[in-house]
Amino acid sequence: MKDNPVFGRLLLLLLLTLALCLALHGLPDRFLGQRIKKIDLLADIRKDADPLLASMDSLRRALESAEPLEPFSEADTATTLPAAVDSLALVAALRDSISRVMNREKGLSDAQGVRIEDFSEGHTGLKRFFAALKHSRNRPVRIAFLGDSFIEGDIMVADFRSALQERFGGHGVGFVPLASIASLYRPSIDQQAEGWKMYSIVHDKIPGYTLSGLAFEAQSDPARLAFRTTTRYAGLKQVNSLKFLYDRNENTVMQLVYNSLLDTVTQALAGTSSVTQYELRDTLSEGSLVFTSTQGFRALGVALEDETGVVVDNYSLRGNSGLILGGLDPQVCEAFRAIRPYDLIILQYGLNAMDENMLDYGWYGQRMAQVIRHFRQCFPEADLLLVSIPDRANQYHGAFSTMPAVLALLHTQRRTARSTKTPFWNLFGAMGGENSMAEFVAKGWASKDYTHLTFSGGRAIAGYFMKALMLEKEFYDASEPAR
Repeated sequence: MKDNPVFGRLLLLLLLTLALCLALHGLPDRFLGQRIKKIDLLADIRKDADPLLASMDSLRRALESAEPLEPFSEADTATTLPAAVDSLALVAALRDSISRVMNREKGLSDAQGVRIEDFSEGHTGLKRFFAALKHSRNRPVRIAFLGDSFIEGDIMVADFRSALQERFGGHGVGFVPLASIASLYRPSIDQQAEGWKMYSIVHDKIPGYTLSGLAFEAQSDPARLAFRTTTRYAGLKQVNSLKFLYDRNENTVMQLVYNSLLDTVTQALAGTSSVTQYELRDTLSEGSLVFTSTQGFRALGVALEDETGVVVDNYSLRGNSGLILGGLDPQVCEAFRAIRPYDLIILQYGLNAMDENMLDYGWYGQRMAQVIRHFRQCFPEADLLLVSIPDRANQYHGAFSTMPAVLALLHTQRRTARSTKTPFWNLFGAMGGENSMAEFVAKGWASKDYTHLTFSGGRAIAGYFMKALMLEKEFYDASEPAR
């Protein structure tokens, strides 16, 4: 029998293919700083080959055993109090007991993000904020929502703002930086800026950053800014106050034209080397600002809002892990809060600290605890709320599932909230926990990077967050006699 040349060539081709696949599997994990996707011929039958995936069970156990809240029992009533050494301890014990009873009756779980975990002494972490809400018809109740690209473009925050304003009053988008890379697709305001150089706290080391982490130096004379409100969310069409914030000025003159050219204001802005604002109180929905004599002029942004109701400022900054905020200058913060005093500051970070090949985030927890303490010094009148990392997925064995690093960082964030006695909301749990990001993508609620939300997904998350916040408000209302 003669040799079959076709069979020989086919066998040679298969052997060459096998050799190539084995060579590709032997590539390093990273090349020139980029992660390389390896080829693994046995991936489908060797499920536990990835040490990160093999650690998932231990990470789940760590989350479950990370100093969990006491389980609810039939013995939990508002009258079963531990011995109190003084009246303050009695009040604290009573508040905690009321919280356990209410949550037991509602069947609420912190692991599912249904409610907010308050790790403060006496369950008073949001006391000032909820007290301020009772006066929202008489004064502005201000919320600063700080985060990374997860809330960029007002995703999630716009719907959260809208829900609060519908319930407690108020209009307007709040503070908006002079410009940002998200300006083109942010649905809560239309804005254009010309003649400015942007500085970011993430990339540029200049003094004097405020909460936005952005500053804008005038690079032309004149420099311009134009804005127009939108009707995409309830409460944004008109406002009764425009505030322009700046922190460096010598002789700049501002001309403001608004209400379709019907009204014009020409104003020599006050000279300053600290955070200052120009305010116009009038009903308006659009405007154009032109600045001349701009040498030495540095601006921050505008605020469109009412003088009553809820104001929610979105301070999203792409690439920010949150840690850099520990370097905010206390004196700058003091000047800023004199202009914009906040009742609640929300911190939503983690995506930019996470490395898919890292499971130890103790370093991040320690530094984030320092950030929280720094914020309490810089904004002593504001309550703080820490929001966890969302789910994030990567492809394993042909399917997208939760990255183990997400569970590791979530565990660290919850421990950080407990150690600093800060209220905590489990965004990961609210999304549905493990593998929820893949479900969000399938619904069109998240983009195909398996990391960021779409506006539809942001609307859903805002609803979960609003529900958790209002459940916490129910507790405060119910425990009013204890305060």
